[in-house]
Amino acid sequence: MTETRGESRRPERRRSTFAPVVVLGLASAGGAAYAGSKPWLDTQAPGGECVVVPGFDYSGLALSSPLAAALALVVLASWGVLLVTRGRVRRAVAVLATLASGGYLVTAVEAYWSLKAAARDDAIEQVGTTPQGCQPAGIWMDNVWWPAALVLGVVCIGAALLAVRLVPTWPEMSDKYDAPAGAQADETSEASGDNLDIWKALDEGRDPTA
Repeated sequence: MTETRGESRRPERRRSTFAPVVVLGLASAGGAAYAGSKPWLDTQAPGGECVVVPGFDYSGLALSSPLAAALALVVLASWGVLLVTRGRVRRAVAVLATLASGGYLVTAVEAYWSLKAAARDDAIEQVGTTPQGCQPAGIWMDNVWWPAALVLGVVCIGAALLAVRLVPTWPEMSDKYDAPAGAQADETSEASGDNLDIWKALDEGRDPTA
């Protein structure tokens, strides 16, 4: 008797995870998109006796990752689609969210090297050859948005994996929102035809109940 009650409670517990997991997924994806659109690099002008090109702004080297922001938007859109789909399509969307989340995290990790290299190349191109005693530009990734992107990427993956596992037990949109089909469509068309016949008989002065 105890085992039967425990088994009956499991589906209810899994259904109760719908709202928390979806909220977690939407919040982490939205945060990841915002963090991905922010600069991940901090820069500092060279020290010492440096000849810097007039008008050159080192803050322009604070680069971000457009790919990461795009992947985060894919994750966010997947959660929106997941809310209005059912069955295998719903699970496939959850898998897509997992893959996009993984791509976001990989992009954020790889940016530690690629963005630094791009910023250094840009600095060399803008400043040119520096004389002796001129220290190189400082480029580092202690900006708050890059660590935030790493954390949010991990959370996005966790939420998407939970969705892949639990989505078969989650509630689905009611069938009443679907367009009528099959027998229901035939019944609807027949009822509409009967109503038209009644109104036509009344217009002609005949008794529709005869």
